[in-house]
Amino acid sequence: MSSGGPKTRTRVLEATWRLMEERNGQGVRMRDVANAAGVSRQAVYDHFGSRAELMVATARYGDEVRGLEERLRGYRAAVSGVERLEAFIEFWGNYIPEIHGIARALLAARESDEAVAAAWDDRMRVVQEACRDIVWRLQRDGMLAPWWSLEEAGEMLWSLLSIGNWENLTLERGWPVSLYVTRMQELTKRAFVRDRE
Repeated sequence: MSSGGPKTRTRVLEATWRLMEERNGQGVRMRDVANAAGVSRQAVYDHFGSRAELMVATARYGDEVRGLEERLRGYRAAVSGVERLEAFIEFWGNYIPEIHGIARALLAARESDEAVAAAWDDRMRVVQEACRDIVWRLQRDGMLAPWWSLEEAGEMLWSLLSIGNWENLTLERGWPVSLYVTRMQELTKRAFVRDRE
């Protein structure tokens, strides 16, 4: 077993993702990852200085292999706040099913595992930034409903788009993802966008 190069790094990240899903985020140690990847524990540490760094890199790797940057193109190209709101919900509602396994694992383990919490916080920070950007653009466009402050609107939007809400509607209640996206777009526009007079 050796530390290897980029291929070893990729094997370690893939093994970590798989173990996190299989174990629902519980008890995934560096030794377990090394064994699953077929490398030494030292090789894992050579690529990732700590378990927290490994967990964060794993979550980011999942986004990378799923083409996150390309999939955000429509959101980033949208000029108005309303267009960005619709585009982000379209993206996010369709992306959650692809990351749901790892998201559940991170959610399940984050309360008792600082490394997992770091990975969750890192990924949620990206969603929070998108929500803040959306409400900032709504305000810039004069379209943010007057009862919202920027901070409260960003936090509420982020909360509405939580994975738990997605699960309740799609997994528990059986909504198709397309219905979730449509209804969430309608709901958030009613909640955050000023009435056109």
